[in-house]
Amino acid sequence: MRSYVITLATILVSTAACAQSEEWPLTESAPGAVAYIASPSNGEVVSSPFKVQFALLGMGVAPAGVEYPDTGHHHLLVNRATPVMTEPLPSGEPDLLHFGGGQTETTLTLEPGQYTLQMVLGDQDHVPHDPPVMSETVTVTVK
Repeated sequence: MRSYVITLATILVSTAACAQSEEWPLTESAPGAVAYIASPSNGEVVSSPFKVQFALLGMGVAPAGVEYPDTGHHHLLVNRATPVMTEPLPSGEPDLLHFGGGQTETTLTLEPGQYTLQMVLGDQDHVPHDPPVMSETVTVTVK
């Protein structure tokens, strides 16, 4: 499994920017699909760098650009409010990390402080599913 070191100032894993459109078709999520951050736990105190592991039940992981039923790829929000869920998640932003290769974990390097982490599953075009498949927000403190 490959890991990536990511800072809030630099994204080492990125995908091509999605062209804007007036209307995006929404991909239906599998009934009962659940996404969560398996590690770290909510409230955990971590040392930087630290590993973040994504988990998904009821759906599979596929790289961006691959259209296959009941699959998607992960996006990690770091200290970011939930984005618009009816258009592609923006790329090239340091607080919204794309894992278009189908990665299921990453390593973050963050300065000391408190951070929120949330995972959102995107379809082949980076658009959240309908209904959205996303984790609860996890708060970590980097010492």
